[in-house]
Amino acid sequence: MSTLKTPPRVLTVAGSDSGGGAGIQADLKTMLAFGVHGMSVITAVTAQNSLGVQGAWELPVEAVRAQYRSVVDDIGVQAVKTGMLASAELVEAVAELISATDAPAVVDPVGVSKHGDPLLAASALDSVRTKLLPAATVATPNLDEVAQLTGVRVESEDDLRRAAAAVLEYGPRWVLIKGGHLAPDAGRAGGNQAVDLLTDGSCEHWLRAPRHDNRHTHGTGCTLASAVASGLAKGQSVPEAVTAAKEYVTGAIAAGFALGAGIGPVDHGWRLRGRARA
Repeated sequence: MSTLKTPPRVLTVAGSDSGGGAGIQADLKTMLAFGVHGMSVITAVTAQNSLGVQGAWELPVEAVRAQYRSVVDDIGVQAVKTGMLASAELVEAVAELISATDAPAVVDPVGVSKHGDPLLAASALDSVRTKLLPAATVATPNLDEVAQLTGVRVESEDDLRRAAAAVLEYGPRWVLIKGGHLAPDAGRAGGNQAVDLLTDGSCEHWLRAPRHDNRHTHGTGCTLASAVASGLAKGQSVPEAVTAAKEYVTGAIAAGFALGAGIGPVDHGWRLRGRARA
């Protein structure tokens, strides 16, 4: 009989990225880097490379529900992370599933790819607002997703608080507004920092990290959300998990590498390879 301890288990519910930089592939790499056991529910299959998304096919709701139940009912989970959900039907089914699961949920409300390709039907936005966000322990929208969901456009660091309040109106316990898309001179701390705001509406945590001049950032959002979920599965508080995730993603961006003819991925194995740059 084995005496090895089973690691914390994290389930990602997201789409597959055939290029390996984002989606399910990025999630599982991140979970491994954090020492948790990653499991997956695939919601959609994409034909995707460094140049963009050439095609996307969502799975039937019954296939998504069956994958989820198969994992949760037998293996169990300590945290769930959601990514690309594509349609209103999938959004509502996944929201129902995670609401009935006794584990923290990190919701990355994926709307478009790094290349600007749509990954969520416009008809699904209301379902994200009214069904998925209320089930979230932490929601992790970027600035484009904030605008898509709330209409709030963030143009400076001062706008992050207003954006957070707008997202919190939909019911997540915490929201992490990712300020990485802010213009370099838009933050009060200067152009050399990427600034994020984590808040539950009463406590605020401002997270700052060096802004790296590296175009190879594919998979950043998936990676961050999966890192947060991994920390929560290990018993960390939301601020602790987000702080550790921010540190990991900053290193992964710094070590991001060229792949194909377009935008390459962040390096999920940067700690193993010692690739981080100062």
